[in-house]
Amino acid sequence: MEVPPAPAEPATDDVHAAEATPDVAADPDAEAAPVPTAVEEPVASPAESAAAEQAPVPEEEVPAPEEASPLDQVAAPEEPAVVDDASLIGESVVAEDESVVMEGAAWRDDGDDLGAVRADDTAPSPLTADADVTDADAPADAVVDAATDVDAMVDAEPPAAVRVRGVSKSFGATRAVDAVDLTIPAGTFYGIVGPNGAGKTTTLSMIAGLLAPDAGTIEVAGIDARVDPRGAKRAMGVLPDRLRTFDRLTGRQLLHYYGVLRGLKPAVADSRASDLARAFDLTEALGRSVADYSAGMTKKIMLAGAMIHSPRVLVLDEPFEAVDPVSSAVILDILSAYVAHGGTVVLSSHGMDLVERVCTGVAVIVAGRVLAEGTVSDVRGELTLEQRFVELAGGLSDVEGLEWLHTFSG
Repeated sequence: MEVPPAPAEPATDDVHAAEATPDVAADPDAEAAPVPTAVEEPVASPAESAAAEQAPVPEEEVPAPEEASPLDQVAAPEEPAVVDDASLIGESVVAEDESVVMEGAAWRDDGDDLGAVRADDTAPSPLTADADVTDADAPADAVVDAATDVDAMVDAEPPAAVRVRGVSKSFGATRAVDAVDLTIPAGTFYGIVGPNGAGKTTTLSMIAGLLAPDAGTIEVAGIDARVDPRGAKRAMGVLPDRLRTFDRLTGRQLLHYYGVLRGLKPAVADSRASDLARAFDLTEALGRSVADYSAGMTKKIMLAGAMIHSPRVLVLDEPFEAVDPVSSAVILDILSAYVAHGGTVVLSSHGMDLVERVCTGVAVIVAGRVLAEGTVSDVRGELTLEQRFVELAGGLSDVEGLEWLHTFSG
């Protein structure tokens, strides 16, 4: 049986030409056959066709393939949420008496500046803790953000034991303290000096939480006294100007009371009371009523009460007043050791020699305003502190008109 020959296949170019362009000239009234394309293209005129053949055909632009980032090979860490500065260094911050430990970094008080940051080589980088990559592979923007935050922390104000900003206090029409600013560094003696009635005691009373300021803010050990007044008070030990206490108690009972009031266990309070009494030479007086103490002994027992809970800051109003030279030397030794281990002593005194010899910083307050504040050497300049104080306070008063005092007519 013969197989009929297969029909000849039309040329490929002819087929495409037939599909692409209908024969309009053959039947101008007939509708063009539907073309299986998404959009029918208009038929070009002979002139347009000739121009199109002469025009160069632009090459089709092919988008360049995107270069693969090395980070595409590794799972990128999740972008950290917006948190505070400390959290960018480490997620947890644990406060200790003499150091603050962070994950990924350690802040320590080893005699260096309190703002110094020491990297912990053994701790994982907080930027790559969630991904198995190295610091070099971490996203550049994350590294820049972290570096910027560290720079901001370094440029910020240095840590201060007490920071006073714009504090004012009035009693009736009298402006006792007027917009006082103080920055008291941690681990130092700081003196507040001024003439009688200048506002020193009022300023110390507001720092200690005994008076509420009319305006301004006070921070103690980083605690805003307006937000957490109890927390600020817990960080302080206070020796007020007027020695009012429960003087019907014995010295031992009074120290026990102060210790328990500050949260110590009774046994710990009693043990510390004995230690302080021995240091202040009050052991034999512990069994006696405080009402029978001399002014100097009362000063020492109340100073011991201010120190019994080991506060970060001591606020002392005239701590050496009415104290004999031997007791003054003992008190100064105790306070010096306290400061050497990171404590801060804020004191007022009329003894310019003592302030100049002991204190690192000083503020001179006159008529409720701070006229000079800074290191002792900066405040005094080429003068002694007493000379500078007299200069700022207005000099010596006029003594004319007292000639009768020299007649001895008594």
